[in-house]
Amino acid sequence: MAAQDFKDYYAILGISKSASADELKQAYRKLARQYHPDMNPGNAAAEARFKEINEAYEVLSDPDKRRKYDQFGQYWKQAEGFGGGAPGDFGGFDFSQYGSFDDFINELLGRFAGGVPGGDRSYGYRPGTPPGGFGGFGGFGEPPTSAGGDLEANLSMTLSEAFKGVQKRLILGNEEIEVRIPAGAKPGSKIRVRGKGQMNPYTRQRGDLYLKIDIQPHPFFRFEEDNLVCEVAIAPDEAVLGTAIDVPTPDGLVTMNVPAGIRSGQTLRLRGKGWVNPKGGRGDQLVKIVIVPPKDLSPTEREYYEKIRNIRTFDPRSGLKHIRL
Repeated sequence: MAAQDFKDYYAILGISKSASADELKQAYRKLARQYHPDMNPGNAAAEARFKEINEAYEVLSDPDKRRKYDQFGQYWKQAEGFGGGAPGDFGGFDFSQYGSFDDFINELLGRFAGGVPGGDRSYGYRPGTPPGGFGGFGGFGEPPTSAGGDLEANLSMTLSEAFKGVQKRLILGNEEIEVRIPAGAKPGSKIRVRGKGQMNPYTRQRGDLYLKIDIQPHPFFRFEEDNLVCEVAIAPDEAVLGTAIDVPTPDGLVTMNVPAGIRSGQTLRLRGKGWVNPKGGRGDQLVKIVIVPPKDLSPTEREYYEKIRNIRTFDPRSGLKHIRL
């Protein structure tokens, strides 16, 4: 990657290099909502910005990738591809001659074996955990006999893709694979791709690849544990008198009754309108009610609110009069 192509992910998200994980997430959610294609239909510039924001978050939200990015700067992807154990200055070593980490590790093992009597019985390449650069080579021992090591990677997708299921094309070194993500994937869930992990250089068998699902923020829906949750605003008179409102669901608008006297923060349930269960059926959608007072009142509205205040018998703070420390 040329220096002029280097992307400053911290600048893209508008945060400092010392930003915490929570600060990172807050910045990402704010920008993702601002530039989300659903909020900017037909705006190619906003779509490109949205992709750039997601790329930055995908790297900085992963502690290992963020460490490599901070350490190697514009060369962090080379470090990512070769386990992060290469020197900080890549000018003295050309990794481009290797098609994958397998090629690199096999050549290195071959060099060691050629200089050590009985070299076919040496070198601590340990399957089951991805090698961490040169640190993965311990002392001497018996050759591993199990399958290759499992690998894990993050896979980012939209809420719509996770809800409906999607076919994703991934590049693994020189290999291109198609992965089907079933409907109902949740944040943090893992998809197992058999035989696409790290190769064992002795047995030439490969472990499995585990794809950890990362769902991009949506401007309306969000997850709380296993529930699909949204917030809907109502006016004070609707809270007092009750009302019927249209609520977006993954299937479209649904009319929901709001009972009279509801409080701000209360949650109503739309049964069978929540997230897809991969084993069949649907969960519920939770609708959190937020009572929002109007900021700009017409003279008539102000007059009637003042009349209500003057004749109101209800005191919401009556229980506070006898409270003592």
